[in-house]
Amino acid sequence: MKNRIWYYLLIILLVLLFGCEKEKNILPTLNPWVSYGSVTDRDGNTYRTILIGAQTWMAENLKTTRYNDGKAIPLVFDAASWSILSTPACCWQNNDPARKVTYGALYNWYAVNSGKLCPSGWHMPSDAEWTQLTDYLGGENNAGGKLKESGFKHWNSPNTGASNETNFSALPGGDRINDTAALFENLCAEGSWWTTTSEDDWAVTRLMFDDKNSVQRFFYFKERGLSVRCVWDY
Repeated sequence: MKNRIWYYLLIILLVLLFGCEKEKNILPTLNPWVSYGSVTDRDGNTYRTILIGAQTWMAENLKTTRYNDGKAIPLVFDAASWSILSTPACCWQNNDPARKVTYGALYNWYAVNSGKLCPSGWHMPSDAEWTQLTDYLGGENNAGGKLKESGFKHWNSPNTGASNETNFSALPGGDRINDTAALFENLCAEGSWWTTTSEDDWAVTRLMFDDKNSVQRFFYFKERGLSVRCVWDY
């Protein structure tokens, strides 16, 4: 009996330590009983969409490598090149194309500012539109858990407050920093999303964390690589 208990404890420990890496190519958990809509980008990727209050959002992170007019978005792997860009670019988390399936792409703000990143009929949310979402959910201090995918398939423990009651299924795709090393960080620990709102060299973002129930409003340099969620125009 003792040996069996230790065996199960070991299995649980291994899942907590390596579960995120093992699940890197698995689609986020989307509740089968929910009535999702859908939208398709120019690469042919189809995304589930969900109505939250008066807004319809993508329920997955954007992964397109082409604008809605068909033009390619530069896919930049080299760290030195990424760190000095002032033009649109995208990449995969850790430069691993397999991560596209779950976490989508990471885009710099110059791609966001093109106005052509989202599928036709959809757009990048402004700071005000993100605020509309969090206000509807009871404010920034309480909205994170309602938006985050629940469980530990993709989020690190403790994934505080995560109920995903909105079916938004926010995922911790991490980010690509904008220094000369252009390193990737925070996979499974943090989700970071752009808004269209900017001030000088900075743009407004929204962050969610594995150990917080909140949605944090923050400023990042435009050269950083973050996730994207699109909103329906109507």
